[in-house]
Amino acid sequence: MSFEGRAAIVTGAARGIGRAICLELARQGCNVAFNYARSAGHAESLSSEIAALGREAIRFQLDVADYTAVEGMVKEVGRQFGRIDHLVNNAGIVRDKLILRMSEGDWDEVLNTNLKGAFNFSKAAIAVMLKARFGSILNISSISGVVGMAGQANYSASKAGMIGLTKALAKEVASRNITVNALALGLIATDMTRSLSDDYRQSMLDTIPLKRFGTPEEVGRIAAFLLSDDARYITGQVIQADGGLAP
Repeated sequence: MSFEGRAAIVTGAARGIGRAICLELARQGCNVAFNYARSAGHAESLSSEIAALGREAIRFQLDVADYTAVEGMVKEVGRQFGRIDHLVNNAGIVRDKLILRMSEGDWDEVLNTNLKGAFNFSKAAIAVMLKARFGSILNISSISGVVGMAGQANYSASKAGMIGLTKALAKEVASRNITVNALALGLIATDMTRSLSDDYRQSMLDTIPLKRFGTPEEVGRIAAFLLSDDARYITGQVIQADGGLAP
């Protein structure tokens, strides 16, 4: 795979999976723009790591649910990089509760960040890709959106929505040589999973056929492949990376 001279946008990238995707793309020759919500220190560190790999990095602090801010970021990335070849909709949050305890705010916040954020960035970036008649989009979904998870009605709905968005959008833009795929992740070793209790972690491990959590670096390599020229004949697909957890 080679992304030499290409430019990518990765959302929600200051830490964890987004950070790993940014670094893998940079290693492959891609200039990277990313946004973050609050982790300014982590964002600055990621920019430095990308620069150390010999690539350009641009960072923006914004709410992915704010279309005006998103549109402004995409325009600025296009101005500075001169192109936008790849988009990774990774930004996501959880507000896990049983539905009887879930507030309207819990629902809205998760849907706005996870699903509306993907819509906002896709809409803005596709305007650039259509003119170039080239591009690839990867939506970071979850097995929660495939099989549903108790206590995650909002999260599961948002991730299932990303899968529907992926399939519809892939059909809309295929004629312009733009691919759109989704990556449905299982349990990945991030700050979120490290905060789980030992008993709960073990109970989850017992349900995974590979008996381990995935790593952000593994996700980064899978994401890079799905964005690469090696995967140009793959579009509208949901690839599960979950250690065999979901059917």
